[in-house]
Amino acid sequence: MREFWLLLLARLPLPILHSTGWLLGQLVWMLRAKPARIARRNLAVCLPELDNRARRRLARRSLIATARTLLESFRLWHGPAARVINLVRHVEGEHWLRSALEKETGVILLVPHLGNWEMIGLYCSRHYPITSLYRTQRSAWLDDFILRGRQRFGAELVTTTARGVRASVRALKRAHRIVGILPDQNPGAGAGVVVPFFGIRTNTPVLPTRLAHQHNAPVICAWAERLPRARGFALHFEPLDNAIADPDPEQAAAAMNRELERIIRQKPEQYWWSHPRFRYRPEGEEPIY
Repeated sequence: MREFWLLLLARLPLPILHSTGWLLGQLVWMLRAKPARIARRNLAVCLPELDNRARRRLARRSLIATARTLLESFRLWHGPAARVINLVRHVEGEHWLRSALEKETGVILLVPHLGNWEMIGLYCSRHYPITSLYRTQRSAWLDDFILRGRQRFGAELVTTTARGVRASVRALKRAHRIVGILPDQNPGAGAGVVVPFFGIRTNTPVLPTRLAHQHNAPVICAWAERLPRARGFALHFEPLDNAIADPDPEQAAAAMNRELERIIRQKPEQYWWSHPRFRYRPEGEEPIY
């Protein structure tokens, strides 16, 4: 029965989902729910150059965008396949990806939580062989529901465990294959390096940069911009600074964060600011939340 309602949600037109997302985001903002408090705090420390009014406006727009991402993802996972693919209205920079795929090793595709990252995975799996790392859901039935949606066009999904990392390494050793990674989540205490992200010392994953260095793999960033009036998405692909493959883990992670920050600033209202990115603080530093 639970899956029935989610499949019904997946059949709703995108304008209805976006209108519902607008209402949900506004409600979270007005109730000052936890995501709203986190978004405001993140923006206060990450974008101090903005005045308070601008940050409040940006936080509210980000909450609406996040709600829309959640709702429209059900349609992307389980809506009519042809209509899902037709939501891609424009693709910019795909030649960078195609050029990278011509090399003897696979390509690392970094997909930050900007716009709708699910659209990137679906589009790429429709056109290229791709192995993507993902975190499992606490609910087994929901995890299966999401996994089936993400794999609907042929993607291989592996978990962010030692076994999954080994699978991604094997995939990267194969030419003409993409390895997709979400690079802007906290890897957990002791699992990353502490380098700046929007000027904040942040625990940062090292897997993307380590793979780039060890396998001499090109690194591309991709994000799906949500277009106004529920018209669909514009996909963006672009190469990143070669310093991401630096042998020094801290230098490489810092370069990755600089590139992610540059890209996020292109459309900050569509970034996932309600994620507690700075939950783990370096020893001796005051908590941010």
